[in-house]
Amino acid sequence: MQAEEQRAGGKHPAGAAGPAEDAPRFSVVLPVYNERDNLQPLLTELAEVMTAIGAPFEVLVVDDGSTDGGPAEVERLRALWPWLRLIRHRFNAGQSAAFLTGFARARGEIVITLDADGQNDPHDLPAMLARLEAGVAAVCGVRQRRRDPWIRRVSSRIANAFRNLVTGDRVADAGCALRVMRRAALQEVLPFNGLHRFLPTVLRYQGYEVVEMPVNHRPRTRGQSKYGIRNRLWRGLVDCLAMRWYRARAIRADRVQPEHEAKQECTPAHGGPRAG
Repeated sequence: MQAEEQRAGGKHPAGAAGPAEDAPRFSVVLPVYNERDNLQPLLTELAEVMTAIGAPFEVLVVDDGSTDGGPAEVERLRALWPWLRLIRHRFNAGQSAAFLTGFARARGEIVITLDADGQNDPHDLPAMLARLEAGVAAVCGVRQRRRDPWIRRVSSRIANAFRNLVTGDRVADAGCALRVMRRAALQEVLPFNGLHRFLPTVLRYQGYEVVEMPVNHRPRTRGQSKYGIRNRLWRGLVDCLAMRWYRARAIRADRVQPEHEAKQECTPAHGGPRAG
């Protein structure tokens, strides 16, 4: 796994939480904004799934300025689950900012993301992790049988088609937050408001392999959606133009050769120079 992490990009970002001997293997990053009623049911599901996987894990709840008492609920749940961490923004900064905050503080080799509204199904994670083979930096979900209002489904289709045309990339479902990624591949992602919609494309521009697979999608049973036409469709279409520029300027983040491979190439084939 150490060699695979080196292939995915090298050391952890400066100033962020680096790996430790007792670090978990998996870090689940959960951005939260006014989803108090969804927290315990979703975290209970996550606990069951991650425990069954059988490797140490942590869940980072990144509270993005909630006003519904969500942070207090997380503090209560921390007494039950020692793997639960709470990180709070001083103000509402957006979902992309919440993901970036989680990425910087994640300690696991593998970073898992999903929405806090309960529509992503944690039971898809074992199959997604199985697809994270050597050489693959990220596995991204493609929601099947969307359980959203028709206006959201239509706007997503338009946005996905336009973004693929403009960016030159092909992503079936840029809005699906259910992803598993190597932490080392996230160290040079471009920080901007809207990154969460373009993360698979940014990783590909940086030279990484990203695969997609079908995942389950569930109806929202608690709380209200935070997105509409204005902040889902129009802003995303404008962001596509910035991605077109970035495609031409992106620096490959997979450029560093692992040290052990470099040493092998520098070693003479017959064990060194001959005497005499």
